[in-house]
Parts: sequence; C-alpha cells; structure tokens
Amino acid sequence: MQVTPTHGGSAAKGVEVGQKEAVSALDVTPSRSERGRSKNLQTTLANPIHCQGIALHSGVTVDLLLSPAPADTGIRFQRSDIEGSPSFPALYDHILDTRLSTVVGCPTDPSLRVATIEHLMAALNACEIDNILVAVNGPELPVLDGASDAFAFLIRCAGRKTLDTPRQVIEILRNVRVEDENGAFAELRPAQRGLSLAISLSFPAQAIGNQRYAIQLDERRFMEELAFCRTFVNRKDIEYLQSIGLARGGSLDTAVVVDGENILNPAGLKIEREFARHKILDAIGDLYCAGYRIQAGFIGHKSGHTLNNKLLRAVFSDASNWRFVPTSSSRAVTKALRARVAA
Repeated sequence: MQVTPTHGGSAAKGVEVGQKEAVSALDVTPSRSERGRSKNLQTTLANPIHCQGIALHSGVTVDLLLSPAPADTGIRFQRSDIEGSPSFPALYDHILDTRLSTVVGCPTDPSLRVATIEHLMAALNACEIDNILVAVNGPELPVLDGASDAFAFLIRCAGRKTLDTPRQVIEILRNVRVEDENGAFAELRPAQRGLSLAISLSFPAQAIGNQRYAIQLDERRFMEELAFCRTFVNRKDIEYLQSIGLARGGSLDTAVVVDGENILNPAGLKIEREFARHKILDAIGDLYCAGYRIQAGFIGHKSGHTLNNKLLRAVFSDASNWRFVPTSSSRAVTKALRARVAA
C-alpha cells in the first residue's frame, strides 16, 4: 500500500511510511492523569494522509484522503471526484444499502454515496477518532487488506490529536433487539462500561460451521485480535458476483474464500475463528454509525450489516432506549445533542 502523508493540503510525492514511523505517533505514553483527561475529550487526526487502493466491486484504483476535522464534526464522507459535492455524515439513517456492504449516502442527494465503509469505521471506532473528513474519488472505498489493519495503519501514520471539547458517549438504557425471519438477531443491552461484543455464526459451509467470539473493545485488543481478520465469501457467491460485474477488485489477498470444507487461500486463515472475528469487526464499524461511541453490550447471532443498521434504527426510534452518559460538562448540552442524533 502506498501511503502519502500530506502537509498543508498538498501531497508529498511517493513517500513510503515504514512500520516504525507509522506507530510512533500513537506510542507516546501519557501520564495517568493525562490519560484520564484525554479519554473524555474528542480527537481527530494530527495530519492528513492519503493512499491509493483497489475498489472491491468496480476493481478500479481509487484515491483516499483522510483529513483532520474540528470538534463536533463527526465522521463525514465526501466524493472528491464530483466537483462541489458536499460532505455528509456517516449516520445510521443515511445508510442506503446493506446487502453487500454498508453504503452511506448524502441525505439531500442519494446519488452521492460511498460503499464499503464498515472496515474504516471499525478502525476509527477502535482508534477513538471522533472527527474526520474522508474524501474518496469514487463510489467505493479501497478494499486494501479486506479488513481494518490497513486503515488503522493509516490512522497511526497520521497520528491522533486531542481536542479541547468534551466527548459524548451514548449509553443504552434497556434491551433493544431486532430479528429476521431466519432466526438471526442483533441486540444491544445496558452495560457498566465501554462496548462489549459477542457473535455466534452458523454456516452450512464446513470450513466455517459454528463459531463464537467475544471481546471487550479497546484499541490494543482490536489490533491484536480483530483488525487483520478478513472478509469472507463462498466460492459460488463470488463467481456469481463476478458474472454480474461485481467483486472485480477481490482477491485471495483481501478475502477468505471457502468452498465446502476447503479454504481456497493458499496460506489458509490468519488466526482461528477468523470468520467470527471479522463479523465482530463489521459490527464495530456499523455501530459507529450511531454518530458516537456506544456504552453497551452487543450480541449478534448470524447477524450482518442489515441487522446492525436495523438495530440502530430501533434504538433511536424511542428516546427512552438511550441517553448521553452524564458528565459535569455535558448536562447542559445533552438535550440539544439528543435532538441532533434522533433527527
């Protein structure tokens, strides 16, 4: 992956960032008191950063630019290939399609859309980036590694900047559950701290079968257990997608391909239960479309992008399901922020 840090809005040409440089921006260890203060403050990137990659379905090369944004901007996308196009927020009620990936669109012009945002959203959630502008010159993000590791690498290259504005966290107050006709479900439950996630899978393909995985989300565990876990697909499904002009950018480097009891990738899986881990990664990204981090327990069974989005819509359909975690600096603005998220 070609990574280009940018400064003052102009790209430095052909700069390859090494792994040691990439992690240095986030490796400075703050004091305990600094960690406590910064945990409650919003963040953005310290610097813009650019990369190129192949779009999963079109197979074309796209340019991606991640840029710092002011406090209270949130996560916003922009189509840089369409002159004058506005940016738009990555919010649950702006999700236009969830069949093959999570697709976000502009509420005033649905033709302005960006697909396959879930892996970047997962990295932003886990790396605790609250505000960012994501500009891409096409209707899809690059697939990169088929997971979140490459996006997390970009974030670490750019560095993280703490802003002098309190961070808001959504607390789930009661169980909210959505189901489909096949017995799949997704649920959010109240929790004392952070976001915990548990997933169970059941696939007829013997290479996947029945799997479970659970994690309490933090940046370290995300990087060590989830970030590199790739998307997966059945061989017959990818053959069909390619026959109708999709999945042109997919490869055995960016996805695990299964055929019955066989895994077709020559190197096999990167880690045991990679399938279940990737489903948790997807959920972390999809849930960040709430607009804020969530304090809750997530449980999913055979769930995916569609149920994840339906779950957020169910949560925000009733104001008694949630609140902003009270802080001394947030009580005065909670009512206004609640109205913005629920709108």
